[in-house]
Amino acid sequence: MDENIEKILLKYALLNAKKFGKASEDAVIKKVFQERPDLKKEVKSILPLVRDVVERVNLMSSEDIERKIEEMGIEELKREEKVEILPPLIGAEEGKVVMRLAPFPSGPLHIGNARMVILNEYYIRRYKGKLILFFDDTIGSEEKPIDPQAYDLIKDGLEWLGVKYDEVYYKSDRLEIYYEYARKLIEVDKAYVCTCSKEEIRENRRIGVECSCRSRKPKENLILFEKMLKGEFREGEAVVRLKTDMKHPNPAFRDRVLLRISEREHPRVGKRYKVWPMLEFSWAIDDHLIGVTHILRGKELVIEDMMEEFIWDIFGWSKPKFIHYGLLKLDEEGAKLSKSKSRKMIQEGSLKGWDDPRTWSLQSLRKRGIQPQAIRNFILNLGLSEADITVPIEILYAENRKLIDGIANRYFAVLNPVRISLDKSVEKIKIKYHPDHPERGEREIPLDKDEIYVEREDFEKFKGKEVALIGAFTVLLGERSNVLRQEVPYEVPKIHWVSRPFLKIKIIMPNGKEIDGIGEKGLEKLNEGDIVQFYRIGFCRLDNKKDLVFYFSHK
Repeated sequence: MDENIEKILLKYALLNAKKFGKASEDAVIKKVFQERPDLKKEVKSILPLVRDVVERVNLMSSEDIERKIEEMGIEELKREEKVEILPPLIGAEEGKVVMRLAPFPSGPLHIGNARMVILNEYYIRRYKGKLILFFDDTIGSEEKPIDPQAYDLIKDGLEWLGVKYDEVYYKSDRLEIYYEYARKLIEVDKAYVCTCSKEEIRENRRIGVECSCRSRKPKENLILFEKMLKGEFREGEAVVRLKTDMKHPNPAFRDRVLLRISEREHPRVGKRYKVWPMLEFSWAIDDHLIGVTHILRGKELVIEDMMEEFIWDIFGWSKPKFIHYGLLKLDEEGAKLSKSKSRKMIQEGSLKGWDDPRTWSLQSLRKRGIQPQAIRNFILNLGLSEADITVPIEILYAENRKLIDGIANRYFAVLNPVRISLDKSVEKIKIKYHPDHPERGEREIPLDKDEIYVEREDFEKFKGKEVALIGAFTVLLGERSNVLRQEVPYEVPKIHWVSRPFLKIKIIMPNGKEIDGIGEKGLEKLNEGDIVQFYRIGFCRLDNKKDLVFYFSHK
């Protein structure tokens, strides 16, 4: 095999680790094959070497990676950064575009909802249009009820993202409007009150047969509708259906429900109303009345498109344009947690609240130190496509790392400490807050006692060997460690450490696990909200200054 292969592998592993914090075997192999396509036929013999190189690089600190890149004379992979500009909106005119955000307030916005928000806002900025926040707070369901806190949580999430909207509407304020248009549809014989059982109508829709209710005259249907509004029918006894083609090729489009009865209490209007619109009916009315020009939604909502267009045609209204995008899945365990499941876990006490990192809400991401601009960059870089995509969460973290790496100072913390005695001749050392930003100055770490603490894993791995204490000196590691030299050679393994006096800290991980540890005394100078980088641990945000509780961001 070509003797330069290892050098090529090392180059791409170093660059990949610098960009993402950790090198990936797949990414390294792809880059190598781009440079040396002839090696594809030798993939089996190359894989063990790839694993070895990636493993070695992932044990290096970011400073070592930078130093090695410089030492090897590796040039950064320079390419023209192609700014991902979303396609133009069909028929859009500057100053005339109106779009809406339509959250259902079952909980706060989460990372998945952010795509809907940011794509809409992108186009409003681009066309200098109007953005409307429209709470889709119809009655919901037993499985997916409205959370009264969600209204403020959603507004809070939008404010944090920097999203500005021009108007706010609530569907729960507009029930009389929906009733008015339901009456109009009944009057022109395009809708009817159906009193069939669910099983009966389900079977009729399956085989394409009209029920007897469909033949009632508009006047009779209007009387029945008023009885629904007065509460003379119980839940499940009557619904209003739209008259479509019962032979339509899509059974789901046959005589769909427009309004139904619900006796549940609504957090904003109580039990004042018992008849509630279905999503597609309310949107057909509201999108016309508020002047929406473009509707951006997931491609799975095609039936809603069909319903809106059908109703617009009945009234002779102009039609907004539809833009669809595919499903976004995050390749991260826990990021699939639903709002309904999160709510249940909060009620049971197994989650601390909507800002618990396991909810993946915007509030939880803020608590972890994820920056709004990182989320915006992450979403826009994905583009606008109808293809379903699964994206590694590491891509979001890479965007965030670009923003916080330059602002986060470095500190020492040890999570599984082992005490060792130190044979030393100095009482304090000075270490830069950030190796790439000397202008930030240095922090002073006291060594007024002859003991320090290192990670148990490092102690067991390097006991009896020469190691460097980062920023300090080189020692022969043991229960009693002798200082061998003041300088820190490049080739010597480096470990982080904490000296006395230390502070007790707690780090809360994305999976909710709480890890106790100790950190250097300088942490007491931090303020809540500060983001730090703990050597070999990762980026963390200080949430509670009194108890030194940090939330883990990412590596």
